[in-house]
Amino acid sequence: MEETPPPLLGSNKPHLEKLTLGVTRILESSPGVTEVTITEKAPAERHMISSWEQKNNCVLPEDLKNFYLMTNGFHMTWNVKLDEHTIPLGSMAINSISKLTQLNQSSLYSLPNAPTLADLEDDTQEASENQPEKPHFDSRSVIFELDPCNGNGKVCLVYKRGKPALAQDTEIWFLDRALYWHFLTDTFTAYYRLLITHLGLPQWQYAFTSYGISPQAKQWFNMYKPITYNTNLLTEETDSFVNKLDPSKVFKSKNKTLIPKKKGSVQPAGGQKGPAGPPSTSRSSSGSGNPVRK
Repeated sequence: MEETPPPLLGSNKPHLEKLTLGVTRILESSPGVTEVTITEKAPAERHMISSWEQKNNCVLPEDLKNFYLMTNGFHMTWNVKLDEHTIPLGSMAINSISKLTQLNQSSLYSLPNAPTLADLEDDTQEASENQPEKPHFDSRSVIFELDPCNGNGKVCLVYKRGKPALAQDTEIWFLDRALYWHFLTDTFTAYYRLLITHLGLPQWQYAFTSYGISPQAKQWFNMYKPITYNTNLLTEETDSFVNKLDPSKVFKSKNKTLIPKKKGSVQPAGGQKGPAGPPSTSRSSSGSGNPVRK
């Protein structure tokens, strides 16, 4: 018996349609995109949120609290199909409240006297004119991981005033793999919109850093342009060496193979030569075979 896959965003699940802001329809209509899936999660119970706040001595922002009351975490993925191979590409994730854990302040290695995150503090990196004050790895800030970013860094919920931590003191920051901080948004709602509008493309968080996304990721961005105001992300430098990929050429359908058209009507034998046959050497010197072009 043939198995019927569960519906992705059927009419019986309007909350998922609201949760994704309709971006699944955009992805499913994009060339080469396949297997757009959402892991459905039950809402978190209020006592789970209260327990987390008491345990961590932090008050969750109201928008993040409402998000968890709607779904206890979020995970949406989509793939692309190149030839016969399916490649995982887009990923959007928000940790569940049980995985909203504080960045470990203990040793980075299981050795005595090993360095800790607090040892990485550099007080010379203070706030600039365009950036707020960066988070601190020591007790001055309280940092929780929102999104592991598939190993490309961490999106963090940062309390800027330490404990006890108040909801109004939170910001969303991106910690790259070199352990440098990059400001993203003031609120969780604004960050969630960024996550959705960037389609979960690889390394999209690096668009908000001074060094930007990698050339490989930029090719995917050029193919599946995010729905974002950040137009500088897709501008090409004059000396750019990134090859632009055309989705209409990469994802050619087999039933759209171009068939060469014959020029003109079929001529009787002895008339003008057809375009398919090679020129005859015996007629190469005749006048009919070499018309004069004016």
